Amino acid sequence: MLLSLWIGWLRIGLFGFGGGPSVIPLMRAECVGRSWMTDAQFLDALALGNALPGPIAVKMAVAIGNHAGGWAGAAVALVGLCLPGVALMVGLAALFARFREHPAVGGMLKGARAAVIGMLVWTVWELFPDGVRDLRGGLVAGGALVLLLLQVHPAWVIGLALLIGAFFR
Repeated sequence: MLLSLWIGWLRIGLFGFGGGPSVIPLMRAECVGRSWMTDAQFLDALALGNALPGPIAVKMAVAIGNHAGGWAGAAVALVGLCLPGVALMVGLAALFARFREHPAVGGMLKGARAAVIGMLVWTVWELFPDGVRDLRGGLVAGGALVLLLLQVHPAWVIGLALLIGAFFR
């Protein structure tokens, strides 16, 4: 199990370009695809991770690693996730600074941005059935979307959703 966690989170660390929400499809593919958890369990971990401060990938690595392999699993997942990113960032930052003005670099970044948006839309599509199971869930999801469109800070939206969930189970 620990080797599987190491390889899975290493892959997420290597290919999770953009971080934040853009890495969620990769996490889901590894975690559910390797049967560490179900879609519903992944969605629960994602919801909890979004309710806490800090980078989502780090929180998910620790939570899912712990779920699948205890404290050792949490440690292996965290190191697997962070090590490639730190090493690549040091090297790429130097290259990017040197070739920043090259048209190919700008084109690569524009392509990556568009792909990230597509991946996020796909992830929402895939997770929607487990995340919105009834009218109440649909109302909370719709209300969250409206609040975000009104520029309410996401922390307030998450806090409100937690309260609504606690009181209206």
